[in-house]
Amino acid sequence: MEYFIQEIKHLPGALAYSLLGVAILVISFNVWDKLTPYDLWKELVEKNNIALAIVVGAMAIGLSIIISSAIRG
Repeated sequence: MEYFIQEIKHLPGALAYSLLGVAILVISFNVWDKLTPYDLWKELVEKNNIALAIVVGAMAIGLSIIISSAIRG
């Protein structure tokens, strides 16, 4: 029980860093969307561009790794 109490005290920090990472990922996706000459969401959802979906997924994974490493230190 004591181990559980020691570990639960880290929960607020973990949640805060998780929310920070998700926020940075969403902001970076929006920046990338603005930098491209076409509307990413329209290409992905309306035109079902599979190749672009793969690139966007790879970008999301790469950014997630970078953000995780930056937050972790």
